[in-house]
Amino acid sequence: MKLLVTGGAGFIGSAFIRLSLGTDPEVEILNLDKLSYAGNLENLEPVRQNPRYAFVHGDICDAALVNSLLEKHRPEAIVHFAAESHVDRSIFSPSPAFETNLRGTFTLLEAARIQRIGRFLHVSTDEVYGSLAPPLEADENFPLNPSSPYSASKAGSDLLARSYFLTYHLPVVVTRASNNYGPYQFPEKLIPLMITNALSDRSLPVYGDGMQLRDWLYVEDHCRGIWAVLKKGRDGEIYNIGGNRSLPNLEVIRMILAATGKPESLIQTVQDRPGHDRRYALSSEKIARETGWQPLVRFEGGLAKTIDWYQRNSGWVHRVRSGEYLKYYAQNYENRQAELRSVTDAGGR
Repeated sequence: MKLLVTGGAGFIGSAFIRLSLGTDPEVEILNLDKLSYAGNLENLEPVRQNPRYAFVHGDICDAALVNSLLEKHRPEAIVHFAAESHVDRSIFSPSPAFETNLRGTFTLLEAARIQRIGRFLHVSTDEVYGSLAPPLEADENFPLNPSSPYSASKAGSDLLARSYFLTYHLPVVVTRASNNYGPYQFPEKLIPLMITNALSDRSLPVYGDGMQLRDWLYVEDHCRGIWAVLKKGRDGEIYNIGGNRSLPNLEVIRMILAATGKPESLIQTVQDRPGHDRRYALSSEKIARETGWQPLVRFEGGLAKTIDWYQRNSGWVHRVRSGEYLKYYAQNYENRQAELRSVTDAGGR
């Protein structure tokens, strides 16, 4: 199977590429990534020399580039991860979230329609359902109720993707996952931020009372779920992918402090962010029933593996925090990228 993966240098996208190339000897992947602040090609160092992998530095909003890549490489499917995904950043500056998440998704869908791509898998989030009062769990038919510019842009892109199935019969599937965690996650999300701050003896900022409930999903379990939907999901359908383990943020932070041997005095309460959802909860019955997928990694084990990875990869953390990771592209890809782009341009004319 030949795949175009968008946003493959990000946390979840890179995990999907590593998992796919490592488990399926038939898969070939072309990774299109803009390399915005959270895109890190170091995440793909384990597959950089793999002959079944190639990288293109580009923007999903660039219609000419997207069309030329599809025309030249003829992927059987598009797996669309690329997104501005940080809620706080979307609150401070909403424009990039709507540009990438809506315009970028539209550009990909239109190119996929023109090029008659065999499957378009749109990766979304449980945040589109908004905050749920217990004991509610959102299934795939639950009303959308986004609270932030980020989740609103994702809800809009979900609806846009499904409209291409209903109007143009483009074989679209949508996945909505709960909070991911694991190695290589940019240290702005809760778990990697708290781990890296704890390891550096920095304060751990906790929004409000810290009792916001999140369902935690190990990133490799999420990627296996995406593979299951890619292969077995029905066109036009939505599939929730949840970890089946809900915990308050403050409890997760205390687990991290205990595992790293750091004192709870590092916890620092800060003002809650605007529109902060109190509780997310997913039902994953549909994906289990239709594909057989189940999460395999228990939260305690996944958290231990994640903490261990950050402890063993302090250099990666330093390069991310200092911005040095941005040099990786120039050092390892610039010459090959120019060659690939010239070939792609020639094929697109």
